[in-house]
Amino acid sequence: MTVDASPQRETHAFQAEINQLLSLVINSLYSHKEIFLRELVSNASDALDRLRFRAITEPELLADAPELELRIIPDAQKNTLTIEDTGVGMSHDELVKNLGTIAHSGSREFIQAMTQRGQKDMQLIGQFGVGFYSAYLVADRVEVVSRAAGKDSQAWKWTSEAHGTFTVEPAERAARGTSVILHLKEDQKEFLDEWRVRSLITQYSDYVGHPIKLQVTKTTGTGDDAKTESSLEVVNKASALWQRSRSDITDEQYQEFYKHLTHDWEKPLAWTHFKADGNQQFTGLLFLPKNPPFDLNAQQQRGVRLFVKRVFIMDRCEELVPQWLRFVRGVIDSDDLPLNVSRELLQDSQVVRAIRKHVVKKSLDLLEKLAKDKPEDYTTFWKAFGTVLKEALATEAEHKDKVGGLLRYESSRDEGLTSLADYVSRMKEGQEALYYIYGESRKAVEDSPHLEALKQRGYEVLFMTDPVDEWAAQGLREFQGKPLVSALQADLKLQSTDEQKKEHEEKSEGLKGLTSRMKDVLQDSVREVRVSDRLTDSPVCLVVPEGGSPAYLERLLQQRGKGMPRVKRILEVNPKHPVIEHLKTLHAQDPAQAQVAEWIELLHDQALLTEGSTISDPNRFARRLTTLLTQVAGQAVKAPVPDAPKPEAPAQAAS
Repeated sequence: MTVDASPQRETHAFQAEINQLLSLVINSLYSHKEIFLRELVSNASDALDRLRFRAITEPELLADAPELELRIIPDAQKNTLTIEDTGVGMSHDELVKNLGTIAHSGSREFIQAMTQRGQKDMQLIGQFGVGFYSAYLVADRVEVVSRAAGKDSQAWKWTSEAHGTFTVEPAERAARGTSVILHLKEDQKEFLDEWRVRSLITQYSDYVGHPIKLQVTKTTGTGDDAKTESSLEVVNKASALWQRSRSDITDEQYQEFYKHLTHDWEKPLAWTHFKADGNQQFTGLLFLPKNPPFDLNAQQQRGVRLFVKRVFIMDRCEELVPQWLRFVRGVIDSDDLPLNVSRELLQDSQVVRAIRKHVVKKSLDLLEKLAKDKPEDYTTFWKAFGTVLKEALATEAEHKDKVGGLLRYESSRDEGLTSLADYVSRMKEGQEALYYIYGESRKAVEDSPHLEALKQRGYEVLFMTDPVDEWAAQGLREFQGKPLVSALQADLKLQSTDEQKKEHEEKSEGLKGLTSRMKDVLQDSVREVRVSDRLTDSPVCLVVPEGGSPAYLERLLQQRGKGMPRVKRILEVNPKHPVIEHLKTLHAQDPAQAQVAEWIELLHDQALLTEGSTISDPNRFARRLTTLLTQVAGQAVKAPVPDAPKPEAPAQAAS
């Protein structure tokens, strides 16, 4: 910070990210320049809402000027457009922090996303809370004059031309609030036109809950008697959309209200508008976004605002929306909550618990309707928010049946997504469970040896590849009376005939000596070695005993610093595989020979790799594999080459 020659004027440098951000906003988003007005009006509306909330416990803040309103003032002579409010205002430090930094808005992520995705993703402006900087789409200089609400507060002016620095200095302002003064670029004078500004307010901000007054100029009389007068006219409805009858609201009005509420440029996928009467009276309007915000996984974030009798109380109210519905956006307006309620009391309110229950029900009903009526739109939703929705299965068991019906997974049947209901409808005769396999990706699991017997029986297998999927499956446990069973678990219990069971017992008995030797060699690595009934093409695999976790989940927990002791696996052996048959022969010749132990350890390392685990000594594994390949190559060289067949003599022509 430096101090200019003017008394008390300070010059500050923007954060490095701000310079990049301003360049992106000005150059990459220019095709949608009119968005600036919606963003600045929304910011002003938020300032008014915050003041109204504070005034519940500090009524003196409204004593000198009770009006809560926005004013838009075009000035053709000065070439300025001013957006001002009578809201909470900002102090010196707040101006520096809020307009000079965007550390709380994810600036780096915003810049990265904008660089990668370009002009097509205008919704990113609102998602990252950087709407103020859209002013530079139309202005080459911006001044902000603000006075914080409260007795004896000082007014300050913030000024910047977006060239790397901004200044802050004392200013004059008679009352609390903020004025954003845009010095328009020469080619942006259209935003001084009354009709143009009026139409933009109607399009984007008609349902802002405060009066938006536009300064208009009218000329009366003619000739020497002509008089030009300026006055402020309310140009928006300033009514709560959610309080109106659904039959009076068009789809376009719902969509524009959503954009105002969320600063999202995209239309919502779906919405539900409801009113609850009875012991508690409240109105709700909930939306499903199309795209996730950058901070979706910040679990403290919520997207539903709480109003009481149309008075804004709380943004992102945690008590109204569970974490697993944090993608839902909208408003709830209650007639029953007392206006002087504190956040602590709100957490314990029976009314809030009733509202929360209703919000959850309406949200799940909306998802079910979208899945039924518009499956393609539901697929879009699922790809964006499915991971979040699945958290419900691990946290709130009471909703597992409804959430279970909304799940979508890839499966071994085809390349698309399938529901559990569709899976059940396709189950083979005699199939007793829904089978799934958990891993890092479809490619990593679809050819797993754990699926061989399931595929042989024609059973469909779900591919679960989200980090939360294993917990979700354990929380769901069953669907439509059918248990969910992991193909990785030890106790798979595949249906077998008496003949198959007898054959399995005979094979187990015949390999008893080898499996005992394998257990001795691998005693520090595996809990048990046994003959498998799930393998058809692979020699061995590792299965997870009860209480153990799949390899992918273990790796995720280790990466997040939450590692736990690895539970020893069970090694299953395929008695019909040529490698196992050969190893059985070697063992019968001399159980103590080194080659037997080498092969056993090599097979165990192979099983570790196929389950997605790392091997403890990769170099030793590589040497063993090289030795084995060398032996095979040597045998191939020593093998006699058969004589080439002699060509057949041509048949003698008949005489």
